Amino acid sequence: MTGKHVSTWVVLLRGINVGGRNKVPMAALRGLLEALGCGEVRTYIQSGNTVLTATKTLAARLPEALAEAMAERFGFRVSVLLRAGRDLERVATTNPFLATGADPRQLHVAFLAEVPEASAVATLDPDRSPPDRFIVRGPEVFLHLPNGVGRTKLTNAYLDRTLGTTSTVRNWRTVLALAELARG
Repeated sequence: MTGKHVSTWVVLLRGINVGGRNKVPMAALRGLLEALGCGEVRTYIQSGNTVLTATKTLAARLPEALAEAMAERFGFRVSVLLRAGRDLERVATTNPFLATGADPRQLHVAFLAEVPEASAVATLDPDRSPPDRFIVRGPEVFLHLPNGVGRTKLTNAYLDRTLGTTSTVRNWRTVLALAELARG
């Protein structure tokens, strides 16, 4: 795919290849994305993290088109979130917990399908899961989870319900790797 209107995008799938459920081979995922018109499709690890090139028009319809294609091919529907490559770079360089000296191994980012309403953000309980902390910035929730993602009560279900959107969480190492892939 070439042309001046082509940009780099990051696709984040929620809930595939987790605990033996919703199995999707990465080669098949790459094939679906290429069939939808995406170029330079590269996956990172087995959880549906993908960096690709696409026009803005294609990118606008990609989350729904990919979710539908996956439902047809694999028999289950997953949430598909999309970020511009430059957005991943912004996330990678503005994590507020890095400035506090937090251990990067304890950092995660919840990517949201939409920017939540301020009133919804205000209902998030800062004491829900001590010592865990969070900061919402636009369509991301930066998470500091000292006891690990497996023990937090700041789960996808809680964030989805409270913020009225869909979330998918990535650890900090994955965020940095995706930002690097998006840089090319």
